[in-house]
Amino acid sequence: MSDTTGKTGVNHSGTPSSAIRMDGPWTHRDVAANGARFHIAEMGEGPLVLLLHGFPQFWWAWRHQLPALADAGYRAVAMDLRGVGGSDRTPRGYDPANLALDVTGVIRSLGEPDAALVGHDLGGYLAWTAAVMRPKLVRRLAVASMPHPRRWRAAMLGDLRQTAAGAYVWGFQSPWVPERRLVADDGALVGRLLREWSGPRPPEDEAVEVYRQAMCVPSTAHCSIEPYRWMVRSLARLDGFQFNRRMKRPVRVPTLHLHGSLDPVMRTRSAAGSGEYVEAPYRWRLFDGLGHFPHEEDPKSFTGELVDWLKDPEPDR
Repeated sequence: MSDTTGKTGVNHSGTPSSAIRMDGPWTHRDVAANGARFHIAEMGEGPLVLLLHGFPQFWWAWRHQLPALADAGYRAVAMDLRGVGGSDRTPRGYDPANLALDVTGVIRSLGEPDAALVGHDLGGYLAWTAAVMRPKLVRRLAVASMPHPRRWRAAMLGDLRQTAAGAYVWGFQSPWVPERRLVADDGALVGRLLREWSGPRPPEDEAVEVYRQAMCVPSTAHCSIEPYRWMVRSLARLDGFQFNRRMKRPVRVPTLHLHGSLDPVMRTRSAAGSGEYVEAPYRWRLFDGLGHFPHEEDPKSFTGELVDWLKDPEPDR
């Protein structure tokens, strides 16, 4: 393992460190898990809270939550998912079951008995999955902007409005073209998606530039798309049916479900109702006037809701 605090250079994946390991109150290092190496940013001491980013982002999406969670008495860790940011870009392993094992493997590598998982978008999909596959390693679950995987599947196949809202996922199925579009003009599409998917509080230009640079790191675009290719292509395959059947097992840890009322790519109707898969206290929180990135659009409200829930010894339904 190696420690770094954002110095320039190249990490083990060939990724320019300056594009990924930004300076801040956190510490950067790499951990080994599930046959790969993962970049993390961490700060604070206490029970582990592991933060999982979505598309088209990387660990830096949690820059507002890391210090707040540390101040609240937690060991806050934001990891780069496989193929993104400073983590390994492997040729295979982008199905949700394996990606969830990446997450639980990082928990073990950090020497912790369990973690509260906080996931956004794809990270939320993996958090749901990890809570089902490795329940002993997940203490609590918080998911933003993503329904339970079975709800996602049903909505994408049975709700024409969600099918249209998720058009970008269907567009990822063609070979090579989506990757080229993501990196064209220095990642201009990334900036457009971040702004179009946000509510009335779009990200600042400086933040957009960071995400554009990160997507343009070689192989990142391809690896970012691969999970979505599996999610669609597996709909009619045996492995997809097996995964969907496996996800029937209920989540048995307290769950906080966060969603922006103006999310244009994951409709509120699609996300709501995920509580039917939770046999534990389940809290639904809808942020009025926010879009797909509530943790960045209104970090104060989002973080306050998260910390209050984490500290609640008996979260109610």
